[in-house]
Amino acid sequence: MPRFPSRLAVAGTAVVLAAGLTTPTAVQAAAKPSARARALSWVAMGDSYTAGVIEATGAETEPVDGCARTVGSYPEIARRDLGSLVDQHNVSCSGATTENVDATKLSPLGRPLPPLGSDPNAPYPPVPPQIDAAGPATDLITVGIGGNDLGFAEILKNCIELGATHLGQGTPCKDAYDASLPGRLAGLRDAYYRMLTALHAKAPFAKVLTVGYPHLVPEDINLCTYGDLRQFATLTTGDLAWARTAIVEPLNAAIARTTAAHGDTFVDLYPTTAGHSVCDADHWLDGVLTSILPLKYALVHPNARGQANAAAVVENAVLGG
Repeated sequence: MPRFPSRLAVAGTAVVLAAGLTTPTAVQAAAKPSARARALSWVAMGDSYTAGVIEATGAETEPVDGCARTVGSYPEIARRDLGSLVDQHNVSCSGATTENVDATKLSPLGRPLPPLGSDPNAPYPPVPPQIDAAGPATDLITVGIGGNDLGFAEILKNCIELGATHLGQGTPCKDAYDASLPGRLAGLRDAYYRMLTALHAKAPFAKVLTVGYPHLVPEDINLCTYGDLRQFATLTTGDLAWARTAIVEPLNAAIARTTAAHGDTFVDLYPTTAGHSVCDADHWLDGVLTSILPLKYALVHPNARGQANAAAVVENAVLGG
């Protein structure tokens, strides 16, 4: 796992960081030896992989609005690590798509909790588009989004059901979805580019970092056990191999290419999470469940170690590392 510099090291880079992310006037002020770097205005945007959501990433932050942001999510970890160097506004929300970032409200579902499987406080009022939190004074935007545009949760749910129906044999999920993926990825690239364009229009002086998705499925599919709810439940072995190469890796590639085409910076979590997939012994992502007794949902999301790793990688990117 990347190690984040000490607080003293962070303090030593504050003026340089401010110079890289602020307006020309602020850059000139930061360059003066006597100048004191102001806190960077940072808006953290994204979906459930940013928000945290699951119990394995701690309690929800206040106020609770149904977006299921947790104290152990990477924006909140980074907020604590960077302290007074940043003024962070975390508006990430479970279930968000690119459209919920740049255009439309989202009616959040809250946090799935046993025994009913849904948030007992739902329904929640709609939350505004995440872009509303940004403006001309914003220095930094991080955004981790795209999986819901591709329909990842829908595909995962249906693939688990198909795998059970086929008793773990064959590639029923690939057979059902493979033909639709090129169109889905093309739609994601277009939506992602529109989102980045909108973010720059709303926050013209902000540096934008896009954050990819971690290594969900191991390179060695034999590490996964069919029927294990702490892994991918009844997804077939063949469909897991397909999901890694046809969904997760192309999703990251689409985000990376679109980010580069827009002149922004892609923060790649995939290499640092290799060997820490859902099925690895030292896993930084939990499967359908975090645990069976007690029953804790995960729905294939990063756990506390996965979020800590994401925080370290994002922090290094924020500091220009």
